[in-house]
Amino acid sequence: MALASHHIEALGAILGPQGLLTAADEMAPYEGGARYDRGRAAFVARPRTTAAVSEVVAYCTGNAIALVPQSGNTGLVGGSTPDESGEQGILSLDRLRATFDLDMDNRSLRVDAGFRLSEINARLEPHGLFFPVDLGADPMAGGMAATNTGGARFLRFGDVRRNTLGLKLVLADEAGTVIECGSGLRKDNTGPDWKQLFIGTGGAFGIVTECTFNLERLPRQIATAFLVPRDGAAVAVLLVEMEERAGAYLSAFEGMSGVAIRHALAHAPSLRNPFPGGDVPGYVILVELSRSWPRRKSEQPLDAVLEELLGDIWEQPGGPLRDAFVGAAPEMWALRHALSEGAKSAGYVVGLDLSFRRGQVMRFRDEMAAVLAAEFPEVEICDFGHVGDGGVHFNLVMPRDPDGGVDLDLAARLRSRVTDVAVERYGGSFSAEHGLGRRNQHIYDRLTPAKFRHMATSFKLATSPAATGAVRL
Repeated sequence: MALASHHIEALGAILGPQGLLTAADEMAPYEGGARYDRGRAAFVARPRTTAAVSEVVAYCTGNAIALVPQSGNTGLVGGSTPDESGEQGILSLDRLRATFDLDMDNRSLRVDAGFRLSEINARLEPHGLFFPVDLGADPMAGGMAATNTGGARFLRFGDVRRNTLGLKLVLADEAGTVIECGSGLRKDNTGPDWKQLFIGTGGAFGIVTECTFNLERLPRQIATAFLVPRDGAAVAVLLVEMEERAGAYLSAFEGMSGVAIRHALAHAPSLRNPFPGGDVPGYVILVELSRSWPRRKSEQPLDAVLEELLGDIWEQPGGPLRDAFVGAAPEMWALRHALSEGAKSAGYVVGLDLSFRRGQVMRFRDEMAAVLAAEFPEVEICDFGHVGDGGVHFNLVMPRDPDGGVDLDLAARLRSRVTDVAVERYGGSFSAEHGLGRRNQHIYDRLTPAKFRHMATSFKLATSPAATGAVRL
């Protein structure tokens, strides 16, 4: 049912020219997500300021109009798009771009929610700094905070939660209350760290409109290698060996299945197959060492450091390393970042974003390979992920029907089968860094203890009692 014209007029008056979209062709880019999810919006609100966000939220709250906050719309769990009712409005943050305040002394950045990660780092590069979250996607600042983005260098720098010093938020109450949590301080023990209660909640507790981020020195030296472990059990051994020998230089330890690599190479012919004879191993680890300063005259090159420590590991009797290839970082990372699109090109992807205690990642992987081969032989495991921090993108590729259709019931059964084992048998998480969204809501309802669900609901009622949309805590 279309939204009444007087509501459209009122929202248009708040937002001004280009601030409210209602035409189907204008709303279409906002109605579809990065993977499969697509709905119909009643409108797309595009405020320029936090004050305008507050006015829109207050108006919609007072008139029982549902809003779905949307940042860069790069998520994979249906958390930023409307349902198919046509009754939900999208609150886009893409025009929140007035503030970009770099504090060199504090090594921090106060930035509006609408800046994309690529632009943030492009602006910071001349200053020798960067926001240390490395992703294949290009999200916006507000969405990164709302979903607690992780990334490939979590092992060295941590997630968005660890690198957030402050937030400005709009609450979904009748006043559209604006609050600020944190002010760029790294130490403040005067009470609860309130900003942390909003990070990773997908906007259910409040809409992030401004972030204050910690920054890091830009890496000036990088060395990378592909490692082929002896077997699955050797992966955890290699991780510990690398940490002991490389110390703080170790900035990434990424696992990639041979299946995922082969699909990436097939999908992107520009990628070079780095393996001898083109024979892709069953499992490969991308390791990276980095330093934040230019090479000093008396200092051993980082490539040589990496080769030396890999040689030490190689010489261990019965050691964990079967093979290793030191190579150019851009080429190696290009292959790693092509894995997601490679899987998508192979069929319908049931994407599962899981995390475990680090030593259990490969045990889970081996067990599920056997289970799925027996119960769902038509499904291909196309996994990769941040093994160094216990994360794995356990992607399952389903074949499509000749007409392009997909068995969505099978997809739901797969999702439940895998997450049940991950959570109940291994004590893992069904959402390592992708958030909840509509796609994970039923899993949250089923597997999250009742006490925690009750506490989340209580806090939501205290901060944003009228919050609606894709995430329901």
